[in-house]
Amino acid sequence: MDLTSLIPQFGGLIWTLVFFVVALSIIVAIHEYGHYIVGKKSGIYPEVFSLGFGPVLWSRYDDFGTKWQIAAIPFGGFVKFRGDANASGGIDGDAIHGMDDAAMRSTMHGAPLWARTATVAAGPIFNFILSIVLFTGIILARGIVSEPLTVGELRTLPVTQELQSGDVILEIEGGAPPSFEDGAAYEAFMQNLPQKQLLDYTVLRDGSETTVSGPYVYPPIVTQVAPRSAARDAGLQQGDVITAINGEAIFAFDQLKEKVEGSEGATLALTLWRDGETVSADLTPKRVDEPQPDNTFKTFYRIGVIGGILFEPATETPGFGEAFFAGVDQVWRIMTGSLSGMWHMITGAISTCNLSGPIGIAETSGDMASQGTTNFIWFVAVLSTAVGLINLFPIPVLDGGHLCFYAYEAVTGKQPSERALDLLMKIGLIVVLSVMILGVSSDLFC
Repeated sequence: MDLTSLIPQFGGLIWTLVFFVVALSIIVAIHEYGHYIVGKKSGIYPEVFSLGFGPVLWSRYDDFGTKWQIAAIPFGGFVKFRGDANASGGIDGDAIHGMDDAAMRSTMHGAPLWARTATVAAGPIFNFILSIVLFTGIILARGIVSEPLTVGELRTLPVTQELQSGDVILEIEGGAPPSFEDGAAYEAFMQNLPQKQLLDYTVLRDGSETTVSGPYVYPPIVTQVAPRSAARDAGLQQGDVITAINGEAIFAFDQLKEKVEGSEGATLALTLWRDGETVSADLTPKRVDEPQPDNTFKTFYRIGVIGGILFEPATETPGFGEAFFAGVDQVWRIMTGSLSGMWHMITGAISTCNLSGPIGIAETSGDMASQGTTNFIWFVAVLSTAVGLINLFPIPVLDGGHLCFYAYEAVTGKQPSERALDLLMKIGLIVVLSVMILGVSSDLFC
């Protein structure tokens, strides 16, 4: 079932919250299950597995004696192991008082260093595993572009074209397009095509070569609207074709890009072709900091639309290994891009407005759900990677902070003192809350 069919049943705010809670619950459940299962297999006894915080709405005990519960506040979760003072850890002195060695071994405070390290690290690792699984599944379901480039489904455009579904593209304007896998060469070929409203396409059709006329290969069509963008605010929809900007006709996506980038943030009057009708929309481009190949950032004006070629390319199902490694690569690129962005915000190279808080993430979850089930699953995979990465930061109260404590123990042979741990936990909590406040401020004021 497509998630977009659910949206009319809810008000905008309600279904946005619904999808946000669904996405977050999936990610939290996987994260905490990583702690739970690895801790259990390592001999550490899990007393409580909770989705959410606060008053318990439902609970049950399994045969192992672990209490599984759903709490009223759905923004998070925890696993409480034997000997923990609370959901955040800490030592419950009363609980461990008088324990023999065997009982202490089943607590997070008496277990061997390797068991505690594996248990804590398992949460973020399970987030990465979830992301890889979801990305791999989407790539397998979507397929990869067939070679040679073949017309799949034709996009609906306000111009007549002679291309047909199943045509194999041999040449465009006399040149053979490179393999789609050679991204740089393919992109260079497409960018160097003459910018004409109609191009000549030599195709293989029913076993015979023929030359037909077709629209510019990258028309100004909206294939996707970015969440929290000027285009989303102005009501642009997937499938819209932008035919004019400020009264000047355009036929290429690059023309749209040039007009937007040269606007300096001035409001643009767009003329759209939507399902055979002409529609007008005014929007104001937003400043966006975008990563560059050299890991720097550059500021552009953007309206938040993604384009595409004039047809959906035919696809073929990749091998599992190819899809899996593409999923791993996607997770790696998200992690490196996120770290680069954070570093540039810390150094002041880019604005902290690039940071999203819970409001922005909730809005994005609703936007992605409105664009289809696949886009929503992709968003869950991206968010799961982000959650795993953030939890590895060396900040007390996060998993990365605990791993730093364990590294200290491994080097010195002793655990940090209770006083030091208490102080560091308070500092870590202040840091986390400060970042959350900064994220909310970015959502509200940027």
